[in-house]
Amino acid sequence: MITASPSARLSSPAPDWRQLWREAITDPAELLELLGLDALAPQLPRDDAGFALRVPRGFVARMRHGDPRDPLLLQVLPQLAELEDVEGFSTDAVGDLAARESQGLLHKYEGRALLIASGSCAVNCRYCFRRHFPYGEEMAAAGQWRQALAHLRADPSITELILSGGDPLALATSKLEELTRGLAELPHVIRLRIHTRLPVVLPDRIDETFLGWLSALPLQKVVVLHANHANEFDAAVDAACAGLRAAGATLLNQAVLLRGINDREDALIELSERLFAAGVLPYYLHQLDRVQGAAHFEVDDDRALALVEAMRARLPGYLVPRLVREVAGDTSKRPL
Repeated sequence: MITASPSARLSSPAPDWRQLWREAITDPAELLELLGLDALAPQLPRDDAGFALRVPRGFVARMRHGDPRDPLLLQVLPQLAELEDVEGFSTDAVGDLAARESQGLLHKYEGRALLIASGSCAVNCRYCFRRHFPYGEEMAAAGQWRQALAHLRADPSITELILSGGDPLALATSKLEELTRGLAELPHVIRLRIHTRLPVVLPDRIDETFLGWLSALPLQKVVVLHANHANEFDAAVDAACAGLRAAGATLLNQAVLLRGINDREDALIELSERLFAAGVLPYYLHQLDRVQGAAHFEVDDDRALALVEAMRARLPGYLVPRLVREVAGDTSKRPL
């Protein structure tokens, strides 16, 4: 068998992130087979419990083979528990639709507006608070962002624009450039915040074209990552984070406290330490948004508070994320 030399492999072009996106696993049975967990297939809910599986193969490679309790697997694998109707859990857990100001634009908090930039994600997390969101009707990118930009233009109190989704980095960089050209006409918008899971689950997205766009932005730049467990990090994620920092972005992380995944003192401490090693500051630890289909992930408040106190006893203050809950109608995240 003929194999490429090390030098040839090093000089080969990096894979295109869009191709890796298309190659994501969407069949739960295939995912279980890759992990040597075929025996679990009969326990899968029909139709993925109404929320399609999607997970990049590079993220799957970080899962432990043969471990049905792997903390990365449990974040993405459909479960029968998602079909249970639990009181207090709804399809719009944080009041997004009531905060709608124009197509794809939410205005909940003073001085900040949020764009639903994309309805797509590279990974579908089973606890996602927008798993029932009507993305087909609420896409800020539609019509060259006109409605969103008109609202921002009319409200000079908005100084920070938040890109969310879905995942805003699901958009082509050219589409992001289109938005920021429009922002250039709005001098009161001084800061761009991007909430994204792609640098963690599909780090190839942070390519030279994207970093060139980010570096050139004349705005303060904040990138809020979403990682819940230290095992989500590898060398490729570290490199993506380094590229973002070099482009002038401040890197923060928000995690969700998830039963059976990271609701242990050691797991949360390892996550904070691993984030900081990658140049990312722990920011928020969210109590679960009570979205229909995710009740089995919930951790009670007393347990959550005890975990954060344990972290505070063992870590410097800057590595202890703020424990919060989002409550519909509140003027900010609610600290616990």
